[in-house]
Amino acid sequence: MDANVVEHAAAAGAKYHDLAWMVLAAPLICGVGSWFLTRRLRGLTAGFNIAGVLLSFLLGVVLLSIAGDHPVLATPFHWLPVPGLDFSIGLQVDRLSTLMSLVVTGVGALVMIYSTGYMKDDGSYSRFFCTLSLFVFSMLGIVLADNLVMLFVFWELVGVSSYLLIGFWHQRPAAGDAAKKAFLTNRLGDFGFMLGILVVWASTGTVSLTELSAKFAVEPGLMGSMAGIAGLLVFLGAMGKSAQFPLHVWLPDAMEGPTPVSALIHAATMVAAGVYMLCRVFFLYTVPAGWPAWLGFMGDVGAGTIIGMIGGFTALLAALIAVQQNDIKRILAYSTLSQLGYMVMAVGLGAQAGTPASGMFHLVTHAFFKAMLFLGAGSVIHACHHEQDIWKMGGLRKRMPITFWTFLIGTAALAGLPPFSGFYSKDEILVTALETCPPLFVVAVVVAILTTFYMSRLVLVAFFGEARSDSASHAHESPRNMTWPLLVLAVPSVGIAWLPVGEFIGSIFGSHGHGAAEVVAAESAIGLGPLLERMSGGINHALFGPFNHNTLAATFGLFAVLLGGSLAWACYGRGGADPLPRLLGGWARVLRNRFYFDEIYSGLVIPVHDAAAWVADWIDRWLIAGLGIRGLAGSVELVGRALRLVQSGNLQTYTFVFAAGLAVVAWFILR
Repeated sequence: MDANVVEHAAAAGAKYHDLAWMVLAAPLICGVGSWFLTRRLRGLTAGFNIAGVLLSFLLGVVLLSIAGDHPVLATPFHWLPVPGLDFSIGLQVDRLSTLMSLVVTGVGALVMIYSTGYMKDDGSYSRFFCTLSLFVFSMLGIVLADNLVMLFVFWELVGVSSYLLIGFWHQRPAAGDAAKKAFLTNRLGDFGFMLGILVVWASTGTVSLTELSAKFAVEPGLMGSMAGIAGLLVFLGAMGKSAQFPLHVWLPDAMEGPTPVSALIHAATMVAAGVYMLCRVFFLYTVPAGWPAWLGFMGDVGAGTIIGMIGGFTALLAALIAVQQNDIKRILAYSTLSQLGYMVMAVGLGAQAGTPASGMFHLVTHAFFKAMLFLGAGSVIHACHHEQDIWKMGGLRKRMPITFWTFLIGTAALAGLPPFSGFYSKDEILVTALETCPPLFVVAVVVAILTTFYMSRLVLVAFFGEARSDSASHAHESPRNMTWPLLVLAVPSVGIAWLPVGEFIGSIFGSHGHGAAEVVAAESAIGLGPLLERMSGGINHALFGPFNHNTLAATFGLFAVLLGGSLAWACYGRGGADPLPRLLGGWARVLRNRFYFDEIYSGLVIPVHDAAAWVADWIDRWLIAGLGIRGLAGSVELVGRALRLVQSGNLQTYTFVFAAGLAVVAWFILR
């Protein structure tokens, strides 16, 4: 790397050092400290934890305002230096990591404030807030990690903390089962991720993200025939965390956790970690396709293409299932699955386009309106005395006006209705698909139609018409500490895409990670300040930019919203029962039962698991313990018993044995 770059990085490192470590440490310090010092003081515990996350958010704003495009390492701590590999704990500060840290801490702080009202009567109130802080700390570790090993350590910490949050109400068997299901399913993906890290290290000699990016910039074919394998193994980790097919089954069941947990884990943080990780290691998917000889039939198909196909399939599968779900949280869960599929598809196709910016852009906008939708669902559930079936609601529009209007804004943003934020980020994905893979563009448009349909169905059934139960008829607006976060989240859900966020993210990937040769371009890349200055007179461009950029993609995106909304109004606008079971016949039952994936997995996995357990038990019992351990011990014992028989204490016997021994020795000598 150029000497000027090194000098610049060293100077910048001193500036970022303390801020970066404080961003990471604040939630942990406040969470652990409040657990030991103020656990019995519920209000003080909540205040400490909220303050810790807010502090991280504010420091993240400062970091974003001064961060350059090229990464700066915040004093790595050499944890375990071994020959050929240096395990370090360090923070990588650049515009991508600081932007994601703002998303995590911003949504996290609002979720915590909301939880002061939602969880006020819970007996484990303090434990809830401390666990939330642990989760935020773990997510920030993923976001700021400067190497793959540290990223993996925090990846597992996120798994542990999400297990604790999903199973928070552990007295419920369903919550415990959901937590175990999420934990075990994620371990499958994490095992692949770990193998991917080992393959990358074996091929390149480093796990540092900065060094890897520089090496691939100089020598794209560095990994040779292992490039595709490494890319897919790393993607397995994202498949687990971001719940991509076939590891998607844990996410809907995770709704057993408290609703604020659903908003935090399943909107902006844990499930987005997989997409963020793919963006962070995007250099793995831009290298020439390489496969071992036994996978030679893959040809020039890169790992990015496979990732895009899996993401598109997941998006379509989840959208179809959501059409026939009646639990308000499950509808949003499958919506999250579908949108994650969108993001993963965009990152995969971005390998051909040269940038994952469209997927990252949708991650940012989706975080705000999906968090608002989950919190809005929690407000509805709270008002309806924990009723979650939308067909037992109705008429909530007049009884809960703030919740209704914010939920409607979130629905419009999720559906992709202009001028709400989701339209602009979804349009970027449609453009990427149209320019790189037209079949996946068709899939994306169909998913957009289904998204509008099932979200309009939710709004029409739950908020319009007449109350269908006593709980709905007696519902009232939630307290201010629950509605205020909804109003705050409504602002970015409407207008965050009006800011030059897409351009900002595009500039990150336009010059990010290309080593010393492009430092001059990095220095001149668009910064946060100049981007904000461009806002004056740019609203018109922001609102109508998609139609000017790619008219076909924007038109199809708008068409999908109009068609999906019209179909939903035709089916549910007049109230009454759900007409889809009659129209779809047996397919409605298949969709309602989620294509029977749980049953299929139970039918396949459990017998295979039991058979493998029987074989392992037999090997352990008879070969290892029986023949190997007890067999050797028994042989020694038998020899000992035989030798003990010789020690009889009879002098004549000793004389006979001595003479026999001499005879044997003489025979060997004289023969």
